[in-house]
Amino acid sequence: MASNGRNIREQILGLLARKDYRPLNKIDVARKLGLTGAGQVALRKSLRELERAGEIARIRKNRYVLPAEADLVTGKLSIHQAGYGFLALEPPSGTDVFIAAENIGTAMHGDRVVARISRDEPYRRIKGRREGRVIRILERAHDTIVGTLQRSRNFYYVVPDDPRIVHDVYVGQVSNSPQDERAVAGLPLATSKVTPQIGDKVVVRLEAWESRHVNPEGEIIEVLGPASAPGIDMLSIIRKYHLPTEFPMDVLDQAKGIPETVDARQFEGREDLRGEFIVTIDPDDARDFDDAIQVEKIGSGWRLGVHIADVAAYVEPGSPLDREARRRGNSVYLPDRVIPMLPERLSNGVCSLKPGVDRLTHSVFIQFDKRGSAKSAQFTRSVIRSAHRLTYKQAYTILTAPPADQLGERLHLAWELAAVLRKKRFEHGALDLDFPEVKVWVDKDGRPVKLERVENDESHQLIEEFMLVANEAVARELKKRAIPTVYRIHENPDPEKLGEYREFVLGFDYRVGDLTHRAELQRLVASFRGKPEEQALKVALLKSLKRARYSPQPLGHYGLAKANYLHFTSPIRRYADLVVHRALARDSAGAGGRPARSASALYQPGMAEIASIAEHVSTTERTAADAEGDAIQMKKLEFFQRQLDERKPQIFRASIVDVRNYGLMVELPDALVTGLVHVSSLMDDFYVFEPARRQLIGRRSRKRFSVGDELSVFVVRVDAFKRQVDFAIALASDASRKARRSRGLSKSSSLAR
Repeated sequence: MASNGRNIREQILGLLARKDYRPLNKIDVARKLGLTGAGQVALRKSLRELERAGEIARIRKNRYVLPAEADLVTGKLSIHQAGYGFLALEPPSGTDVFIAAENIGTAMHGDRVVARISRDEPYRRIKGRREGRVIRILERAHDTIVGTLQRSRNFYYVVPDDPRIVHDVYVGQVSNSPQDERAVAGLPLATSKVTPQIGDKVVVRLEAWESRHVNPEGEIIEVLGPASAPGIDMLSIIRKYHLPTEFPMDVLDQAKGIPETVDARQFEGREDLRGEFIVTIDPDDARDFDDAIQVEKIGSGWRLGVHIADVAAYVEPGSPLDREARRRGNSVYLPDRVIPMLPERLSNGVCSLKPGVDRLTHSVFIQFDKRGSAKSAQFTRSVIRSAHRLTYKQAYTILTAPPADQLGERLHLAWELAAVLRKKRFEHGALDLDFPEVKVWVDKDGRPVKLERVENDESHQLIEEFMLVANEAVARELKKRAIPTVYRIHENPDPEKLGEYREFVLGFDYRVGDLTHRAELQRLVASFRGKPEEQALKVALLKSLKRARYSPQPLGHYGLAKANYLHFTSPIRRYADLVVHRALARDSAGAGGRPARSASALYQPGMAEIASIAEHVSTTERTAADAEGDAIQMKKLEFFQRQLDERKPQIFRASIVDVRNYGLMVELPDALVTGLVHVSSLMDDFYVFEPARRQLIGRRSRKRFSVGDELSVFVVRVDAFKRQVDFAIALASDASRKARRSRGLSKSSSLAR
């Protein structure tokens, strides 16, 4: 049947590609191809699949054509909160297509749609961009939305949390019975047993939306609670991104049956490394430790050992644990909780490489010469006993002082190797796309109490370099063995996108050459390092590059400048790594040359299954990243709003990153928040905008505000819906007060993971 399906698809594409083809509906296509009975059923299925994949398109009167022949394109729609959108093409080709608000129809943010390219005025709004109009929705991104229940005189409606969903959703008519301001009477509910109140966060199931001239409608299926109640904000994130909150009973039952300690019988076939000096280095609040390291001096070079929790020893293919881990794809880290891929008994228990206890691991040993070139690599299933559990802060303190004991000596030796590897990586063309991160600390009720910037210091760089070389070594080994597995890839950027980025950078008065040459892109990134606009330019660069994803093919990693790369080092929190562990266990010998014979080692998925897993975990990774970013942004806004509510605004240092006629765009480096100092708040003078120099100039004082200027600011307004913060410049007397300064750390961009 599969081959027959392929044959019918080929016949369809062949028919539509003929020069004498005129658009036909499915009945006429069947007649043209001579299909009857079962053939017609297969035809209808193939037409649906081809249309969904964007290989064919359906036009008026349900007739089919090849998209290019009718100026049609398929892609995913991203809508700006102002109402217009951009269509990212599938497959990727050239720049995104601009879709004006009036041409979006009933499509919503994230939908897969078909659009017709406008030939009349292709560059009407944005220079160099094609413009289109949505003609069909292939697939809705969401069938539910999360928002806040409100009422007008005649209707109850829900305001979506996501500002990119620009239409309110009607959920029922207001009854004429008397009621107080918040009470809701007679509102139809689908499955929710709790009566909502005005101002509650709710989940709405959307109904079919046919006309843009009326608002979409839906039914409330869950009442989350008052928007201001503790924990409701994170619960709304969980519902918005459809994140799981509980493990099924069969998964928990299986996890319960796994011993909390490692039994000596499990050592068979493993290399015993319990006598080695092995340590873990993780964030302060980490609870699952899935990677450990050791470094020894060998002649003029080094021997690196990277030891990764052997999750595959406990999670057998096809088991309830495996099915649920695959469904989740990865763990999700929100400010007040972790939604783990594996139950806590594994993630924080027997799989976590805690100090002083025996743990099963998969080890990679790499020998380097004095120049940091890998001379050999060995792979073995092992058992370790970590000597120390260090936080990044503890490791940094040790690295910035002379070594005082064995731990200090080993860490300094480890940094000696990591520094060589880091230098060598950038010499080979890797892009420095590390992004700073701000950790939001919350109290027991989930309220934000502190923003802490996390710096990418030597302790982080040390672990990053060792994980990168371990991932690369495993990728080379599996490619050499020709064992199907999931690779981490980052494809070369589109030259048109780099050209657009070049135009953007020129606006900041940087000298920019041909960015399709890696060396020029590296030079540019280095030139704006430490500048006020660095964050904005890096974010814009990332948007110009393709997104890293998982693939069954080793297509290379552009950002890391590596021909072979995958994810091996975090199997507790990423399913892709678990798949790699199983692949590496195949044909591997343990201690004494005895082959590993576990169920995971014998598991041999084909390329089709690997491709399916790669596509799925790429999707769950994007969902997790979006949810985490959304949650952090929400908590930052709440942090500033609490300062306003308590009338205790904190003074922050800020840098001007852009100047507009309406005010100063500023970034707070200690909070990684961008906001506006509106020109109306500059009370000491009347300021005039000078576009050529991008400055605001005081008419009387001649005082100037320019990009790069340092300011002291405090928050004056928070718009949680639009996700905007307004600041005002602090007076010298205010700025002299002691402002809280927080050290921070840094996290590598997703490109390097």
